[in-house]
Amino acid sequence: MSQEISKNFITVVSGLPRSGTSMMMRMITSGGIPAMQDGERTADEDNPKGYFEFERVKQIKTDQAWLPDAVGKVVKAISLLLMDMPAGFEYRVVFMDRGIPEVLASQRKMLIRRGENPDATADEKMTAIYEKHLAQVKKWIDDQPNVTTVYVPYHEVIADPETHAARVNELLGGDLDTQAMAEAVDPTLYRNRKA
Repeated sequence: MSQEISKNFITVVSGLPRSGTSMMMRMITSGGIPAMQDGERTADEDNPKGYFEFERVKQIKTDQAWLPDAVGKVVKAISLLLMDMPAGFEYRVVFMDRGIPEVLASQRKMLIRRGENPDATADEKMTAIYEKHLAQVKKWIDDQPNVTTVYVPYHEVIADPETHAARVNELLGGDLDTQAMAEAVDPTLYRNRKA
């Protein structure tokens, strides 16, 4: 789809770090919604197809001047940043849901590649932190009248991208190219599986 699709809301792809947010960004941009990104973080071994990140999102508490430019676009914001999104905009959130053991395994590999200590915090403690955090974020989402959300299980997108492209398309207005979205999914990048 060559033409950009006009939307009067901000599309946000969220979830824990390493939960498939970059994959979903690739799906949505392939479907026709342009990304709010700056290209500062380039593709690497952990995300060979790119990160689709916009650094200013990380300062959302103090820098909100970019938000009007994000209307009609899709922006990636990890779940920790969601609750800082200001009222006054409509948000459609695609929340990536990936098992915490897989998230931790992926994060461990990334830390090792960066030369950082993967055992700085025990997995059991990180699991408890993430479980509490996710419960808080999901309650916050439920309480926001300007936020509409679809939860997308990462492993199910890999197995059946067409179904989940259709679910995301429905949330985002129904006029995305779902075939292009499904084709953007690369199953070979599902490298940290837990039974």
